[in-house]
Formats: sequence, structure tokens, C-alpha cells
Amino acid sequence: MDRRHFIKLTAITGTGAALTACGNPEHQLIRFIPEDDLVPGVATWKPTICPLCSAGCGVTARVMEGQAEVFRNGQPGVISMGLAKKLEGNPEDAISQGKLCARGQAAIQITYHPDRLANPRKRTGERGSGQFVDISWDEAIKELVGHLDALAAANSQASLALLTKPRRGRRLDLLAEWLRRFGAPAPVTFELFSDDVLRRANEISFGVAQLPTLDLEQAQYVVSFGADFLGAWNSPVAQSAAYGRMRQSRPGGRAKLVHADARLSQTAANADEFVAIKPGTEGVLALGLAHVIIANNLRPAAAAGRAGAAIDGWATGLTAFTPAAVEQRTGVAAARVERLAREFAAHPPAVALVAGPPLAQSNGLFTALAVNALNALAGSLNTPGGVSFVPQPRPAVATRDLSALLQEAAPKVLLIDDVNPVFASPASRQVAGALMRIPFIASFGSFVDETSALADLILPDHSFLESWVEAVPESGAAKAVPISAGPVMRPLYDTRPTIDVLLDVSRRLATPLAPALPNTFEEFLNREETAGVLRAGDSAPAGQAGAEAPALQYIAPQFDGDPTQFPYHFLPYASQALFDGSLAHLPWLQELPDPTTSAMWCSWIEINEHRAEELGIHQGDVIEVASAHGTVRAAAFLNPGLAPDAVAMPVGQGHTNFTRYATGIGVNPVAILAAAEVSGTTALAWSATRVKITRVGGPDDTLILFGGATRERPEETHGR
Repeated sequence: MDRRHFIKLTAITGTGAALTACGNPEHQLIRFIPEDDLVPGVATWKPTICPLCSAGCGVTARVMEGQAEVFRNGQPGVISMGLAKKLEGNPEDAISQGKLCARGQAAIQITYHPDRLANPRKRTGERGSGQFVDISWDEAIKELVGHLDALAAANSQASLALLTKPRRGRRLDLLAEWLRRFGAPAPVTFELFSDDVLRRANEISFGVAQLPTLDLEQAQYVVSFGADFLGAWNSPVAQSAAYGRMRQSRPGGRAKLVHADARLSQTAANADEFVAIKPGTEGVLALGLAHVIIANNLRPAAAAGRAGAAIDGWATGLTAFTPAAVEQRTGVAAARVERLAREFAAHPPAVALVAGPPLAQSNGLFTALAVNALNALAGSLNTPGGVSFVPQPRPAVATRDLSALLQEAAPKVLLIDDVNPVFASPASRQVAGALMRIPFIASFGSFVDETSALADLILPDHSFLESWVEAVPESGAAKAVPISAGPVMRPLYDTRPTIDVLLDVSRRLATPLAPALPNTFEEFLNREETAGVLRAGDSAPAGQAGAEAPALQYIAPQFDGDPTQFPYHFLPYASQALFDGSLAHLPWLQELPDPTTSAMWCSWIEINEHRAEELGIHQGDVIEVASAHGTVRAAAFLNPGLAPDAVAMPVGQGHTNFTRYATGIGVNPVAILAAAEVSGTTALAWSATRVKITRVGGPDDTLILFGGATRERPEETHGR
């Protein structure tokens, strides 16, 4: 994808080009008065925050004068203005440290995307038909206000629901306060690859319900249980930078990374030692290491404190987790368990971490508690080279999860803020059907996707480059430093910031919300009282806050599907480029070769190369993966680093409605998952489904590998 085809910054040479892109050929071309006082050819760098994951990386945008197609007062035209041309990591930011991942680089394409919504829209056809008509902002806000006034008149304010991402910053604070004053329940949050299981385990073990910050730079020995911390988990930019420093020469020898998993991820590929393990048994291995350390008096069991007390049998030395017993359950040789345990104890500071597939099993909470106990035993809590929990500036906002929306009485009005659960939920959860039963839905999305296509009203948000943005990083740096930044450029289209729209609505209601809320999000961010105070739990040392939970016993993982009919573990995983599918509309990320397979613009099914040989499956052959809940077909990719009894697929492709760059590309593995939950939580157990595989036919040229034979690029077949 050529930058010049995507960011139209050059002079407009003809009326047709400008008006076609704006989608209003009936208007005459207008050249608006320049809005910015910029020096031609001289760049200005402005700070902002990358929105493409929850890490909260600070970035800088290179802004220069250019000509752009814009909307002003409902009319398309051309204007000279300051335009963001490039994003880089902000060297003054504690998270990005001047670095930026590929996703962050591609974030600029959100603003200049050719399929971005330019103005409010109202549904005219059946839900899901994609039939919308453009309307003015006055009409859009009037309609939304009318539906909210109707709820208030019927004393049914509790029938309003807001569905959003699980943000942990001031934006969610204000959304929650807006709902509270209206009389609606707390926000409903949704995220496919949620870390809620780990937060819950940390609350039990350490009294802090948040993600840890890893001091990889000073660690001497690291054991990762499925955590792809160099790929897509948590704060990969900060973690990769720290890992790079960890790998440099130091007194006492080079630090070691051990990775236990059923699949060779990017982090596993960088490890000194890869430990193949049966899915769902990672917690057993962690307790096996702890048993060896305790039994050999390398560390006292009491050193684990509260975290150890959360594990049944800890006080008696974990006698059920001898190396021999661990080998039987995990497939990891007893001698290897013994050696890894002794190495872990002999090379302080040592740290263990867990995330990803191990926590998406039915027993994921136990696994997280086991790894926490191992860390506490090693003395790795709140020490250099270990894990710590950064005090947060304010209490976390109380939220509900998607199950509340699906299982309780359907709301009468639903507001959707930048989230797509129809795509990112198992088909067996019937999310689309649940949304179809809601009388009125308003979406604030910038693009039509599978969820916003069901809306009655779309009120498109500014892009992050055009808005006030903020972040309160949960982890990734030694200190929590809330940051905010103003717009780096003026809006291109007739869009409005979502928060400002809701604040405007609050004043237009028949009974305005009281006491009055700020006029704008900018005003809210700049109020001194929003700084808040430290959380009560976080201000105490980890492990001393909150009530302790009863000791948890080990329970073997439960998988959906009869193993005689579905003999393979299904391992969907977050794509480093497309993540959970929310970034599939950005062509630079579609073009980015996957780091472990080099595939791009496609879906693929990873299968162990020896098992593939037994089944007569070759590279590129079309194979079908079937669960008890559905089937998907894609090209086979032979992976020597995958367990023989598993198949894996990246999540991200398979959209049925998400711009020209994602619609109809690949298949969605999430659709065939069971709607199982992690025991003790409401989190989706997205790694607990069993499948069978069938060879359907030979190569069909859908597998596109970097540097190999390729078919016509999707961007050339979707309206270009």
C-alpha cells in the first residue's frame, strides 16, 4: 500500500477526484480559507497518545502544511492546513521511551482512511443491511435526546446501557459519571483478549487488581508461562525495550529466558529455552518448580506469604506436585522440572509471568495464582528485577461485562463506543441476536463494522489525532504518569468527539443532568479535581490490602468437545498486527508479514509438521477446522513449534463488514469457539475448545507469504 494513495496531501488537480472521495458529487468544489499558520516545508512535532492498544504509549506526530479534502459546514472542499504525516515514539514518555511498534506507526491511517465515516448517519433499511442516510448533527442529537427523554419520562433510566472498551483512564471515569447522573447502570465493557483473570488473581494474591509491571531490565532469570510479552500482550513496546537491555552483557553472565507454551510464539522464538507443555497445565509446572525449591530448602514456603496461602497444599510443601507427578500431567520431563527449579532459585533476581492462552483455559485462575505464588516464593514482589504494581491516580471505575448485557433484560437504548463484540464473540453467544432485540442503538464508531451496522444512528467520533486524548498506563513503567494531549490537527470531516457529544446531550435533555457536567472533555481533563488520589488498596504494599481468599485446589482443565470426536486443542491467538481484529481495516498492518510465519493479507491454520505428514497435509493445502459450534477453512501452515495434538490460528481476519481492506479477507476463528468461561470469573475461556481437522483440497493460492508467490493484493480488488 503506497502512502500517497492513502494520505492525500498533494494539491487537488480535478474536481472529480476531490468530490468522489468526499462522497458528494452533487456539490461544487470549495477551497476553504487556510486554518493554520504553518511555514511551508517546516515540520512541527506535536505530542499525542497511540490508541491501538491499552498500553498508552506516548507518541509525537510530525505535522506539516498540506492540502486535504475536508468537510466544513456540511460541504466538501479543499484546504491548506497542518496535517500529520508520521508518528514516532515520544522520547520523553515513560512507556514508549521514544520507540513505537508497527501498530503505532499504522495508527495514522485511521485519520486518512478512505472509508472513514464523515458525518452522522441514520438507518433506513433493515438492521444489518448497511442502508444509512446522511443527516445533520442537529438531527442526530435531537433523535438521541428524544430516546433518552422517553426513558426518563417512563422512569426507565435503568434501561440505558453503554458498551465500551475496558479503558482505565479519565474517559471511562466521565462516561461512568454521565451514566450515574442519568440513572443508568455502570458501563458494560468488552474485550476478547481480556486480562481480567490475571487482575483477579493479583487481587487474591497481592491485594491489587491490576496488571504488573515487569522489571525485565534487571532480571537475571525469566520464566514465561504463555505470555507473549514481546508480541501482543500488555505493553509490548516498553517490555521489548526492557528485554533488549536485559539481554545485554552484564556482570554474572547473560540473563536467561525460558518460555513454556504449546505453541512457538514470537516471545518463545526469542527464548533461550522453549518448554513444550500440555495446554491448561502451566500452573502445574509452576507449582512443580515451587515444590522443588521448597523441598530442597532453597527458599522457605513461608516466603510466599499471602500468595502461597491462596494455593491448597502450599503449607505442606506441595507434595502433590513432585517432578514425577508434574511430568505425568504436563509432559515436561521430571529431570527438566528439577533443573529449571534449581536454576530459577540460583539466579536472582528471578521472575515468572503468565498471560494469554494459559489464562484462557477453564482453570486459568488457578494457573495465575500458581505463578503468583512462585514469584512470591522467589522474593520477586516489589524488588528490582521482579514484578511491582504501580499506584494508580484514582480508583478503577466499576463496570459490568458483556454477559450482563446478554443475560439480563435487554436495555431499551444502547450506546456503543468503539467496540465490536459481534465479530469478536463466539457465534454460540448469539451477540448479534441479542443486539437485534434492543429497540434503539446509537454507535459512535468511525467505521461501519459488524456491530455498528446494527445501529439505528451513527455519530462518528474524531480520530485521535483530531481530539483531546488521555491515558493512565496501568503498567509498563515504574511510575503511573497520567498524560493527556490536545489535537495535533484540525478535523478533516464533520465528526465530533464522542465525549463532547454526550456532554452536549446532557444539557439538552428535558431534565438536564445535575449538577452540570463539564462542557467539553478538554475542560474535564484540565480540572484539578480529576487528578484524584491513590487507590486505597494500591497505597499499601502489595500483599497487605484486601481480604484473603480461600485456598484454591487444582482442577484439571475442561475442554468443550468430546476428545474422541475432536482430538485437537484449538489455540486461537492475538495477531501481532491485527490483534483481536479491531485493526484489520488498516492496510499497512494487513501488509505486515507475521513474525513467525511471514504470512499477510490472509488467514492460515497452523499444524505440527510431523502430524501434517501423517495426515497427508502439505503447505498451503486447504484444511477445515471444526468444533461442536462451527467450521472454518483456510490454508495450512506447517509449524515445527506446535504441539502435535493442537492446531492454531491467528485472530483478526474474517470480517463480513469492516471497510474495503478487511471485508471478505480470511476467516474468523473466534466464531467456532465454545462460550465457556474461566472458572471463578466471567471471562471467556477462548483457549478451551477442542476441534477436528480435515484436508479439503490442495493449495488454492490464499496463503500469501512474504517473498513468496502471491495472488492479487486485496486492496486492488476492493474498489481501488
